[in-house]
Amino acid sequence: MTTLIFGHKSPDTDSLGSALIWEWFMTHTGHTAEARLLGTPNTEAAFVATRWGFDQPEIITDVADGQDVVIVDTNNPAELPANINGANVTAIIDHHKLVGGLETAGPIDITIRPLACTATIMHDLMGDHAAHMPDAIKGLMLSCIISDTLEFRSPTTTAVDKALADSLAADLKIDMSAYATEMFEAKSDVSSFSDAELLRMDSKEYAVGDTKFRVSVLETTAPAIVLDRKVSIMASMTDVASEDGVDQVLLFVVDILNEEATMMIPNALSKTVAEASFGATVTGDTVVLPGIMSRKKQIIPNLKTA
Repeated sequence: MTTLIFGHKSPDTDSLGSALIWEWFMTHTGHTAEARLLGTPNTEAAFVATRWGFDQPEIITDVADGQDVVIVDTNNPAELPANINGANVTAIIDHHKLVGGLETAGPIDITIRPLACTATIMHDLMGDHAAHMPDAIKGLMLSCIISDTLEFRSPTTTAVDKALADSLAADLKIDMSAYATEMFEAKSDVSSFSDAELLRMDSKEYAVGDTKFRVSVLETTAPAIVLDRKVSIMASMTDVASEDGVDQVLLFVVDILNEEATMMIPNALSKTVAEASFGATVTGDTVVLPGIMSRKKQIIPNLKTA
């Protein structure tokens, strides 16, 4: 049986790239495996796949009972197909906190490490096989690290991620800073997306007590492109929350170059969250949060409703 490899429902560069990287590794080591997507990749992920010569994997909406599966860049059932517990999950490779809720038919390989990027973990898991990576796979791996660390600006960055990125860039003879600029420009090109698509593009569901949030992050070098649409985006938050079964959408526009986030404040609940979670003083419909770059390390762990 072919093993399907996929990440979360809002595919970013690390989720898409890691699925393709692990497809290569499994095939290289004699297994039959294919990468899949659970949604449309963001603009940066699509750019990276094309840049390194990969076709976009097939998008699937669910998995069949007994289907062999490797999960990458998540372990959260809310971000996975509805029938994930009916599939035969054989491995999980991730760098997020353990959520719980997945069930497997037997023991599996699970690797969850406090690194910035799933692809960094994969490099270590490959062992000596990593020396056989073709340039295209090295390029994907480098892209994943640049993306998830925001070119080492994110507090999630570790020395392991940085050392591997430096090594990969040297192998590829690539100017990492120039390439990162290309990636971030691609990520910032969101003009063709609807407000609802922007709110779901890079988002995760998270509950604080009985309050359910969709925590959306847009990382960009051109925050004005998003902030100029704040009136219509904030109007769409109510519809997206209702359609997705959450109480509130929280949107953080991360300015990569200035290393800060602007949080949109459409109502009293979001104002309370901003003030309780980040010590902010909210006087309008947005608030700037200096130094806030990471949803995983700075936003979600600090969320409070009072």
